[in-house]
This record gives sequence, C-alpha cells and structure tokens, in this order.
Amino acid sequence: MAERTRIALIAHDRKKDDIIRLAGDYADVLHHCDIVATGTTGSRIAAAHGVSVQLMLSGPHGGDLQIGAQLAEGKVDMVIFLRDPMTPQPHEPDINALVRACDVHNVPCATNLSTARLLLDALARRTALAMPCYRPPEPAATGGCDLPLELVAAAGAAAPSAR
Repeated sequence: MAERTRIALIAHDRKKDDIIRLAGDYADVLHHCDIVATGTTGSRIAAAHGVSVQLMLSGPHGGDLQIGAQLAEGKVDMVIFLRDPMTPQPHEPDINALVRACDVHNVPCATNLSTARLLLDALARRTALAMPCYRPPEPAATGGCDLPLELVAAAGAAAPSAR
C-alpha cells in the first residue's frame, strides 16, 4: 500500500476563512492524506470538514517551527501556508525559516490560494490515477475511461472555471 501524502496546512488570522473554504473544496482529496496543521487552523478544518488533523501549537507559539522540524525530517510532503503579506507577524523569523526549509528540502510550498489550488489539483489527479479502479468487461463501451466516477466528478467540480 502506498504511503499517504502528508500535507501541512497553516494560515494567518486573516486567511483562516480562505483555508477553511479551500479544505472544503478539496475535502475528498484531504481525506486520503495525513494532515498536520497549526492549532487554530487545524481545529477549524477538522470541525468544518471532518478531516483528521494532527494539531501543532499555534504559529506564534512555535507551531510553524514544529512543522518545519517535521519537514526537515522528511515527514511533510507539501505545505500550504496562506500568509497575510499585509500584516506584520510577531513570529516572522519562524515563518521565513519554514519557507526556507521548504526550499532547502525541495518541498512544494503554496503561500496563496492560486498556488494551493494548483498543488491540490495535481494531488487529486495523482490520487485518482493511483487508486484501484473497476474495469468494465468492454472498455470501448465506456470510452476507455477507467477512473472512479466520483473522483472524476470531484476533479471536474474542483477545477477552476475558464476566464
């Protein structure tokens, strides 16, 4: 059995509603992942969407550093950190250290919604392709599509609309 993708979810106060909506949009994908998050962000995601979350401390109390330590040990595969670039943060050095650790260890890090959606869309496609599928006896009759229908529908619903 393949290991589950481990995703860190973090959001500054003014971005918490955004990450809760994002988690809802990708709840089907997140249910197939192991989630680690800073305190308030993780608690709100778990309550809103029933996703199991390993809670760290809040960011200003060392949660960003706890996640950074797990990342450095190879225990985090992806970071979604919705930062508020317009508000000074008292723990800015911790934030910079976490983003730097992503760069050092070549871990994808999304710091805004657009990049977060790109990463989660890619993960959704990878998850759909890796899942065992029912193959009908006559694939030509279905156009050759052998992906689970609920994942195909979810991927289509999560895709951003054309502008």
